[in-house]
Amino acid sequence: MTILEQLAAHARHRVEQVAKQHPLEEVKRSALALPRGGFAFERALGKPGMSFICECKKASPSKGLIAPDFPYLSIAGAYAEAGADAISVLTEPKWFLGSDTFLREIAAQVQVPCLRKDFTVDAYMIYEAKLLGASAVLLIVSLLREEQLRTYMEICDELGLSALVEAHDEGEVRTALRAGARVVGVNNRNLKDFSVDTENSRRLRELVPEDVIFVSESGVRDAEDIRRLSAMGADAVLIGETLMRAKDKNATLAAFREAAL
Repeated sequence: MTILEQLAAHARHRVEQVAKQHPLEEVKRSALALPRGGFAFERALGKPGMSFICECKKASPSKGLIAPDFPYLSIAGAYAEAGADAISVLTEPKWFLGSDTFLREIAAQVQVPCLRKDFTVDAYMIYEAKLLGASAVLLIVSLLREEQLRTYMEICDELGLSALVEAHDEGEVRTALRAGARVVGVNNRNLKDFSVDTENSRRLRELVPEDVIFVSESGVRDAEDIRRLSAMGADAVLIGETLMRAKDKNATLAAFREAAL
């Protein structure tokens, strides 16, 4: 199994376990009882200029432990203060050492829309994301059939959540668009071998219509990467490890914003 397949299998197991305590109908009913969201994530990314999704991530399969000391509320607060347009919060517990608690507490503290960064393999996880305070969920095309993708986006619409629909190649981008994605993310990291190539965003950008928000994910190391992604027409970038390791997150994000102009 590839790491992506392992992540998906573990996500299914997690859903099976939590659903024993809180069945789908219970979670669905609770989520639908909340006020419908206003699609804050895609509205934040749709403004003029490049938008920045800043990630709270303790570890990753490719880099191992990134932040042994992980004051996630302080990190999210620093991102918000630095002008992050959205915050991505890892909730996958095994490989990324994430937690639903991180998302719940961060979403309650900041006014910035939060993305639940996880491997959505069941509708249960979308209702769960709503209850945790997320404004958006990640849907990975390679993990879902087109019909599933469409159904999950319909659930998002019902809840007022945005869907960041992630693709890795031309076929997946076309599947995302056929399913009705309004926000398409291209992951520059190959989750099968972990190689990173920001040219992947350039190659696939032309396939995405101007009225669909285009997000370049992973592999942003410096201002030059930002300049290159801005020039090729990325509406937003998702930055994880670089910001997590930055001692001065405010200064780093300010430099990235300057490079995007």
